[in-house]
Amino acid sequence: MKRHNILTFLKALFSSQLASLVDISVTFLLANVFGLYYVYSTAIGSVSGGVFNCVVNYEWTFRYSECSKLSVAIKYIIVWLGSIFFNTGGTYLLTELLNRAPFVKNMADFAFDNMFMLPKIIVAVLVGIFWNYYLQKYFVFRRCFFDRLITK
Repeated sequence: MKRHNILTFLKALFSSQLASLVDISVTFLLANVFGLYYVYSTAIGSVSGGVFNCVVNYEWTFRYSECSKLSVAIKYIIVWLGSIFFNTGGTYLLTELLNRAPFVKNMADFAFDNMFMLPKIIVAVLVGIFWNYYLQKYFVFRRCFFDRLITK
């Protein structure tokens, strides 16, 4: 890998971690302070983290000033919808799977009341690396079809 590619990947990881912090904080507050169902909290947290991530990646990570903000927004929303689907669905599936395991349920009851947070973190890391990073690098922050339509 070129030095530039490594630096971009590290910036994307850092941006993703900050966005995950926003996501997890919003999710935790909605579920624990406001009592919102964890699946809804997860979806709203994903939206919050996604907005943060898009702005940081546009301005700092990929520095994509040659593309219109509208074009980036359209492409980002396409990727983001998949990310929200994978994060919300993956968190739900992994949480429900773990809740069915008696030893995990007993440990979770002892350790904390928010069993869904561990699956949420695991899923967020996997989606961040294998979905968000590659699609942002090669689709969102790269000149393509949407750019040509908007600039004409």
